[in-house]
Amino acid sequence: MRTTEFDFYLPTELIAQFPTKERSASRLLRLNGNSGLMSDEHFIDICQFIDAGDLMIFNNTKVIKARLVGQKQSGGAIEALIERIIDEHHALAHIRASKSPKPGTRLIFANAFEAEVEARQEDLFLLRIDSPRPILELLDEYGALPLPPYITHAADEFDDERYQTVFAKDPGAVAAPTAGLHFDDDVINRLKAKGVNVAYVTLHVGAGTFQPVRVDNINEHKMHSELYSVPTETLTLIKATQNAGKKVTAIGTTALRALESAARSGELLAGNGETDIFITPGYKFKVVDRLLTNFHLPKSTLLMLVSAFAGLENIQKAYQHAIQQKYRFFSYGDAMLLERNTHK
Repeated sequence: MRTTEFDFYLPTELIAQFPTKERSASRLLRLNGNSGLMSDEHFIDICQFIDAGDLMIFNNTKVIKARLVGQKQSGGAIEALIERIIDEHHALAHIRASKSPKPGTRLIFANAFEAEVEARQEDLFLLRIDSPRPILELLDEYGALPLPPYITHAADEFDDERYQTVFAKDPGAVAAPTAGLHFDDDVINRLKAKGVNVAYVTLHVGAGTFQPVRVDNINEHKMHSELYSVPTETLTLIKATQNAGKKVTAIGTTALRALESAARSGELLAGNGETDIFITPGYKFKVVDRLLTNFHLPKSTLLMLVSAFAGLENIQKAYQHAIQQKYRFFSYGDAMLLERNTHK
C-alpha cells in the first residue's frame, strides 16, 4: 500500500491547541467497522456504548518532563528530548543542535547538571548523567513536559495536569496515551458501576509516534520501538472476557499495540517486552474488539493502525465527516469509538 492512501487535508484551525474545560466534555464519533455506519455523540455518554461484562484496558504510563534545554561545554545551544531512561544515570535522547554532538561531548542542562554523550545509536544519543541524583528526579525539577510538535504553546502547569491521564502511574512516556485523557474519575466509576471491568497495561509512548511515514511503500517503513508490559491479572481478565463472549476495548492505540504485541506468537502472554509492531490494513487482530482513539496525523502509523482496525474506506469517510463537522483533532482533540471490522 502507498502512503498517499493515508493522507488528508486538515484545516489548521481543527488542530486542538488546548483541551476541553472538563476532561469528559469532548465529542465522540462512533464508527462501526462492519457496516460503516457513523453517529455523532458526546464522550460523557460513553457508558451507553459499553456493555456490562465488557473489559476496558487502559495504558497507565506516565509522561515524564522529558524536554531539557542547555548548551555544550563549548557553548553551543542544545535541546534534548529524553526518549528512554535506561537506568538512574543513563538515557537515550534526541538532541537538537547546530552540529550533532560527538561521543565525549560534555553537555550542561539548565545550568544545574552535566551529562556526557557516550555513543550514538541511529537517531538517538546515549547520555551518561553526571549527578548523584537519579535522572527522573532531575527531569521533575529541571525538565518540561514534551507537548506534541503541532501544539504551539509552551507547556505550563495546566498542561502538567491535563496532558496526563488520571490513572497515570508508571513514568516513562514522552507522549500521552491521548485516548485516556478523556476519562475522569466519575466516568470510570460509572463504567464500573454498570459492570464494565477495567484493567491496565503499560506502553511507554515514544516520540516516534508523531513521525509521519516518509517512504512511498508503507512496507519499507522502519517502526520505532517502545517498551511495554502486560500484567498477569490483565491477561486473566482478557481470557475471562473472551470466554464469556464479551468485548475487549482498548483505550488508545498504545494499549492496543501492547496487547497485540503480547499476542504476536499466536498466544497472548503476560510479561514485559519491547515492541516495534507496525499494524497496517490486512493485519489479523488477536485481542481487541473495540478501540477508543483520538484523530491521528496524516500519513502516520496510527492512522494506518485504525484503518486496519475499522477498514480504510470507513476511516477515510469518517475523517472527512469529522472535518466537515469540525471535530477537534490530535492529542487535545475529540475521540472516536471504533467497532472492529470482522469481515476482512
